[in-house]
Amino acid sequence: MALSALALCSRALLKIGAQPIASFDEGTAEAEVAANLYPAARDALLSLHPWSFATAQATLPRLAAKPVADFAHAFQLPAGFLRALSAGAPGSGRGLAYRLFEDRLHTNSEQVTLSYIFRPDESALPPFFASALAARLAAELCIPLTENTSRAQMLFAQAEGELRAARLADSQQATPRAIEHFPLIAGRR
Repeated sequence: MALSALALCSRALLKIGAQPIASFDEGTAEAEVAANLYPAARDALLSLHPWSFATAQATLPRLAAKPVADFAHAFQLPAGFLRALSAGAPGSGRGLAYRLFEDRLHTNSEQVTLSYIFRPDESALPPFFASALAARLAAELCIPLTENTSRAQMLFAQAEGELRAARLADSQQATPRAIEHFPLIAGRR
């Protein structure tokens, strides 16, 4: 079965002993609670870590309207944007001073390359993240559907373990960053 928001919510519901849902509009308490809690839980988990599958770089379009103060240029953030990681001049994904205001990035550079976290389609989620998301969602769904706080605490602890394992798996998919500048070593010279 293809991974979808509905499949992830059904997995989470099964973890708390509830019936899976066939649609978010089916009129059951499970469907209503899942439809309301899923988007926020997904976006929160995506925003917690620079996941390789949800990280992108884009050259941002500059807006005609100038910022009111502090910076010279404003740029439109991309669709599906969740969190900025860094901004840089063309050819570099970092190094610029910037500030986010509403759905815009303000900086003094005339061009910006933004490294950011975006909201991928559920079908693109790797198994380690899908498992962590289902565990977190089960913890979120537990109190509204079962009113069992001790079970919810146990599920939150399990979700934290799943999240740690997912971050570890994701972090092993790239070359570790080297320390570029360390002032204590420079001071010894």
